[in-house]
Amino acid sequence: MIFVNEVYMNVKNNEYIRIIEINNENDIFYFVICFKTYAYPKSYKINLFIDEIDRKFVVKVPDIFMKVIDENTISKKDLEKREYYWQIVDKYWRNNKDELLTDGKRRKLYKSISEEYKLSESTVKRIFSRFYERGMSKNSLLTQYSNSGGKGKEKFLNKSKIGRPKKFGENEGINVTDDIKILFQQGIDKYYYNEKNNSIKEVYTAILRDFFSYKYYENDELKYTLFEEDKLPSYGQFYYWFKKYHNQTKDIITRQSVKEFELNNRPILSNSTIETIGPGTRFQVDATIADIYLVSKFDRDRIIGRPIVYAIIDVFSRMVTGIYVGLEGPSWIGAMMALDNMVADKVEFCKKYGIVIEEYQWPAHHLPQIIIADRGEFEGYSVEGLINNLGIVIENTPPYRGDLKGIVERSFNTVNTKIKHKTPGAIMKEYRKRGDRDYRLDATLTLEEFTKIYIRLVIQHNNTLIDKYPMEKEMIVEEIAPMPIQLWQWGIKNKKGGLRVIDREIMRLNVMPKAKASVSRNGIRFKGLFYSSQKAIKEQWFIKNKIRSINIIYDPRDINYIYIPDDDGRNYEKCYLLEHCMQYKDSILEEVIFFQELKQELLKDVEHENLQRMSDVDKEIEDIVKQANREKKNNIALIDQSNTKKLKAIKNNRLIEKELNKEVEKFELGKQVENVEKNAVAIKENNKISYIDSLYDKIRQKGNEKLGRDK
Repeated sequence: MIFVNEVYMNVKNNEYIRIIEINNENDIFYFVICFKTYAYPKSYKINLFIDEIDRKFVVKVPDIFMKVIDENTISKKDLEKREYYWQIVDKYWRNNKDELLTDGKRRKLYKSISEEYKLSESTVKRIFSRFYERGMSKNSLLTQYSNSGGKGKEKFLNKSKIGRPKKFGENEGINVTDDIKILFQQGIDKYYYNEKNNSIKEVYTAILRDFFSYKYYENDELKYTLFEEDKLPSYGQFYYWFKKYHNQTKDIITRQSVKEFELNNRPILSNSTIETIGPGTRFQVDATIADIYLVSKFDRDRIIGRPIVYAIIDVFSRMVTGIYVGLEGPSWIGAMMALDNMVADKVEFCKKYGIVIEEYQWPAHHLPQIIIADRGEFEGYSVEGLINNLGIVIENTPPYRGDLKGIVERSFNTVNTKIKHKTPGAIMKEYRKRGDRDYRLDATLTLEEFTKIYIRLVIQHNNTLIDKYPMEKEMIVEEIAPMPIQLWQWGIKNKKGGLRVIDREIMRLNVMPKAKASVSRNGIRFKGLFYSSQKAIKEQWFIKNKIRSINIIYDPRDINYIYIPDDDGRNYEKCYLLEHCMQYKDSILEEVIFFQELKQELLKDVEHENLQRMSDVDKEIEDIVKQANREKKNNIALIDQSNTKKLKAIKNNRLIEKELNKEVEKFELGKQVENVEKNAVAIKENNKISYIDSLYDKIRQKGNEKLGRDK
């Protein structure tokens, strides 16, 4: 079986082809040959192509064009080009697909498009070739200016006038400096972005009057006289800078209304049809809190609350294509897990929970064309990766898709009804009476056990008759029962649909949260933790210190690793937690943030006490020093000694002090240390001078003996 957007290589001539459309009714598919100047769609028999795959004449290869592109790295010029080209491609690919795929009709259509949009035919060909070759997503239309000079830079201005010379008149005009740009912007904000709907020409005139004129009063009335012609910016210059910094969203909201923007100009309204044409046209995602309380897998006496259940359902067939059961959410992390499961091999997924199924029992592992979400996670979180890199349209149901919202919600109702009747710990509010036992105390199942139950219910759902399904005549003729599995298989065979496949790691690169990390000699710092990687060590990031910050992706549930995405959008560098941060190993991000905040609170609490202790110690030191100074002044024995004599006596004084300390410090088992201290003190105070003199004589005698001198 083949799918749209798959890339294959012809082993014989090493040509790469991409499948762009499948027509199961006629048993043909359409493809383009990659790396050609122009990519023209060609048709081929599906059964012949599958035979060539089986005989290894053609092999499936990774999609080298599929990559993650950060919206922040795309220049404004590229974004404008992309949006403009996307309007053309989206319109004609949806409405004139047959003409684009047919050789005889394609050329006439290209000519018609070029006339409508004032583009050359070669430009139109390049736009559609780009779209086909690079994966049929919005980002496939990005122009490639990476090798061009002066990217994002404005020209250096000097006294000479830049730009095309005027055809008429002797006046050269003026350059548009940064100061003039500020005046332009002030005038646009004042006269254009309002409900008066002034024309651009009127705005230009008002700007000249406000900022480029002499002002004077005549008969108490303010008058304006414009500057000389060689001091005025031309209308062409103003219009150029207006278009360069034009904010289309702000334009519609301020000049018309927020409602007008929401209804007719939001990006998600590019495809507003509610009719599905096959599997993968639309997936619907929603989350609910299951009506059951669970217990910890480590201690079944600990109740952990109710789990979050995410489900993704194909609107055409009603088959569940992705699930998540856990404690995350409703949040982006929960939605991210469901999206990851959507493209996962369900046979391997079920095997992790000890459930053995065959591929035909749950064959869903694809991307759809459109994901219908219930606001929340998909509205507040940045989903540019899904929209622009993977070509998925995100639509929010409440304003415009309320009729489709019930599909996934009905499946949740079915699951919760089954849970109430079959599992302990289920919420039974409608059956409770005063004095009844609290149903939460009956919680018995762990999260893993509940997940097993939910997987069983999903597999059952995929093989259950759907009540009131709008059957087509062809389904009835072919005796297709309205069951998700049969509808899915029949739809793939007989409908166009929009199923696509993707590498699971590419999917994860697109849905994982993004952030910035700083680089220093201590490592790669993220959220107060430090990481390193083989690439960082090899390139000496921590020594050269040329890289100050980097873009990363991470999983908030596992801070053991962070990942640095490569520029190619497909690969990444894995960074590991450093040894001195291992106390946070296997922690979640919330725990790390909590402990760091707790640490700051503790430090703040003891900061005053620490300052008080430091002050007390400083005072005690000062008192000791003062007492020592007083005793030194009162020492009569040192008054008559010269400074030279004092300095020469340091060595002998040290030896004497050492011998005196021995009397106090020496160990003598069986005798109290206090007695020794008392004796030593008595010696020093009662006969200090005589004792010291005799001790000094002994030391001198030992020194002479060592040197072989006479006494």
